[in-house]
Amino acid sequence: MSAHTEVREVDLIVIGAGPVGENVADRAVQGGLETVIVERELVGGECSYWACEPSKALLRPAHVLELARATPGVAEAIAGGLDVSAVLRRRDESTSGWSDADQVGWLETTGIELVRGHGRLSGERRVTVALADGGTVELRARHAVAITTGSAARIPDIPGLRASEPWTNREATAVREIPGRLAIVGGGVVATEMATAYQALGSQVTLIARGGLLGGMEEFAGEAVADALRGAGATVLTHTATESVERDGGEYVVRTSAGTVTADRLLVATGRAPATGDVGLERVGLTPGSWLATDDTLLVEGTDWLYAVGDVNGRALLTHQGKYQARAAGDAIAARAAGAALDDAPWGAHVATADHVAVPQVVFTAPEVAAVGRTAEAARAAGLNVRVVDDDLGRVAGAALSRTGYRGTARLVIDGDRDVIVGATFIGPDVAELVQTATTAIVAEIPLSRLWHAVPAFPTVSEIWLRLLETDGRPAARTERTGAAA
Repeated sequence: MSAHTEVREVDLIVIGAGPVGENVADRAVQGGLETVIVERELVGGECSYWACEPSKALLRPAHVLELARATPGVAEAIAGGLDVSAVLRRRDESTSGWSDADQVGWLETTGIELVRGHGRLSGERRVTVALADGGTVELRARHAVAITTGSAARIPDIPGLRASEPWTNREATAVREIPGRLAIVGGGVVATEMATAYQALGSQVTLIARGGLLGGMEEFAGEAVADALRGAGATVLTHTATESVERDGGEYVVRTSAGTVTADRLLVATGRAPATGDVGLERVGLTPGSWLATDDTLLVEGTDWLYAVGDVNGRALLTHQGKYQARAAGDAIAARAAGAALDDAPWGAHVATADHVAVPQVVFTAPEVAAVGRTAEAARAAGLNVRVVDDDLGRVAGAALSRTGYRGTARLVIDGDRDVIVGATFIGPDVAELVQTATTAIVAEIPLSRLWHAVPAFPTVSEIWLRLLETDGRPAARTERTGAAA
């Protein structure tokens, strides 16, 4: 087929059809804008096929088995370990076999047009899409272009590492055969989750972290995960430098400051880099491969037409936070296109204020770690009058009933001047569901005296809220008398 060029004009062009791009486009279409979304890989993006969803499909069976073994009456019925083949089949189901047919169908039902190809900025409000058949589509936006291309695994500059062709999250979540020995370089979320999953699936895991685990969270969270991994049989080397990597036949030789590690596979999980190296940023005066700084409406600084939403802006590299940004950005784009007033004050409809103070995250290790807001150290660094409240989750009846030997920790970080929560961390089995209440308390700035009246049901794990508030001290009794009843 000969090359051809089509020229189109639409209201909004979105480059990147992951969850973030889909949400930007959906909100814009709901606001009356003709929208085209451009994608060169699978519609649904990294999260759907190589990150959030398949990784949880790999992790969940081990969590369920652990719970079963800790539940009398069920433990006695358990024989053997995980069926690895069945786990991988369930992972395949979670990714729809790496087919995006359902997600493409959703785009069609919402009125979002898909152009499959590699989209690059070619000027202000202009995107050139290279199609698979050699042709091109020239798209021109009446109002805006949104870059939602996400992030990619960062490969650090370690001698021999890149040449050894290590795994990234993509290979680790799409695995077909579990390696006997897996070395992991990194100490963050991907590293600890994959260490948890692969150790449970039968690998001998060695985790090599330059610092402690889960940097940016409370230090005791990383320590709890490290202890649990060691207890499961993994080798965890913290505060250890990776000096060089060599691939000798089918074996990886990793030289570290703590000695040499050999493995059948090597996973690099040392952070993410913005996927902006080949989207034409240089054509509009921006630096390829850079994070794109934005205001809270997700408008790229120095422009009045270019938006950067999700991982590409570096604000909070989490799918749920990117989707939150996307809703604000899509609505803001539609409002600006219509000449409507923008609600861009903090916590307004067209801003992503929560990115700064209330970002929730769950690490699906064993134990789970759920956190939101500031750590105690970060709160003090911000100049807050910090009060820290710690409590033992294991003493809560709901937790103790959920399994034998429940162990967990909860922490609240309180701004003593305003008497509101600014941070919370929960560690223990199945604590993921606790973080939303903390997120709500932080966003709404609920005074502790009012939060005291949010009574948790008994016997649930949520009763930890009552224990935390009791530990911090009951609210002072009110002595004022008002009205005739006084």
